[in-house]
Amino acid sequence: MASGGGSWKGYTLVAATVVVTVLAATGVWNPFPQLWSWINTSGPIAPGARWQQQLGGSPQSIAIAGDSVIVEYRTSVEAYGLTAAVKLWSSDADWASIAGKGANAVVVTGRLLTKGYQVLDPATGTVRRSDTGATAVWTYQDAIVDLSCSDGDDCRLTAWDPRSGEQLWSVGTGSIGFVLDAANPDLPDTRRLSSNKVDDDVAGPPVLPGLLGLPHDGQIRVIDTASGRLVQTVRPGRQQRVAVVGGRVLTITGTAKDGTCYYDVVAGNPPGGQVVWRRDGLNLRTADNGSACDQERDPAGGYNVVLGVDPYGREVLINGYDGRDLWYGDKESTVLTLNDAYAVIRKGDQVRGYSFAKDKAVWRLDGRGEVGAALTPYAVIVVSKNRVTALTPSNGAVRADVRTDAKVFAVGPDGMIAASGRDMAYLPFS
Repeated sequence: MASGGGSWKGYTLVAATVVVTVLAATGVWNPFPQLWSWINTSGPIAPGARWQQQLGGSPQSIAIAGDSVIVEYRTSVEAYGLTAAVKLWSSDADWASIAGKGANAVVVTGRLLTKGYQVLDPATGTVRRSDTGATAVWTYQDAIVDLSCSDGDDCRLTAWDPRSGEQLWSVGTGSIGFVLDAANPDLPDTRRLSSNKVDDDVAGPPVLPGLLGLPHDGQIRVIDTASGRLVQTVRPGRQQRVAVVGGRVLTITGTAKDGTCYYDVVAGNPPGGQVVWRRDGLNLRTADNGSACDQERDPAGGYNVVLGVDPYGREVLINGYDGRDLWYGDKESTVLTLNDAYAVIRKGDQVRGYSFAKDKAVWRLDGRGEVGAALTPYAVIVVSKNRVTALTPSNGAVRADVRTDAKVFAVGPDGMIAASGRDMAYLPFS
């Protein structure tokens, strides 16, 4: 009986589908526009959103620049007002990045495989400055740094003030070639800890570091960004990796022996490379597990802090400038994220915020289980299944706690932008 009833319902559904198709084809009645409209109508991303905006496609990135929300797609960029999501402007571009901070922020855009870039006003889309020769651009709170090369043999690295466009310095780097291109190509520094529910660039542009390392042909050319000078050229050995962190040049050596890999970390001070600090047995997670010692990743960390593991499996956070231990964990503790001032650490189902200045935990959340986290200038973001919590970094005061499965893309002084599919919403802080 059950089988017969199921077949009867199936035939009825097929017959109804045929009738609807015929009616639509003959123009008597066309339900499909209403049907697709219903399919594309999205529910709320999260309760308490100030606004929710449907986008024209899936965003590559979303950022807050002053009072504007900048949405990057694969081949275009759009801007919306932060207050009410009113569309401000749009522009064709293959990539976009934010430089500057707050009211001084600008949008840097460009095309793939095309030299040059444009600096746009985030509120109007007006071109403030154009460049036609740069192959690569890095964006910071206090500078736009670009690399221009003539036939790959004569390259210059130049820093500009983001808002005024004034040149800060320019230095010849010799042959770099065209291995660095587009926006923020990877440099030998630290690898940020991230969560798949928080965008990697949620904290916004960082401050320009004191030293930059430019890789080329097995060498690292080290640039002093305060004076705009080439201060050192380093060629790492076969079992070495170089990272420029905290104003120091870190040389990580992995030696294969007894079926494992033994590590040694030396921090040198340009230009002479004098040793400032050294650690034997410190694993900065630059290689996969095993005895090959092939170091294919930058050390984990953030800004001037590196994350290492001692020979006993305990994580340690180290000041890259002077080698001091900022935090030493136990085997059950895991660092989720960090910056120069704080770290977010999970142990069991408890999450803690650790202050380097106070040398202690300054807040904690219990009962969270598996979580991810991100540190921004305005809030700590803790994400778990269908939940996003924003906390004040210094004391853990809750600024927002919402039920949502959306991904957090950007955080500003008064709220955060979350997106799911083709919808984004502004979630204000209390």
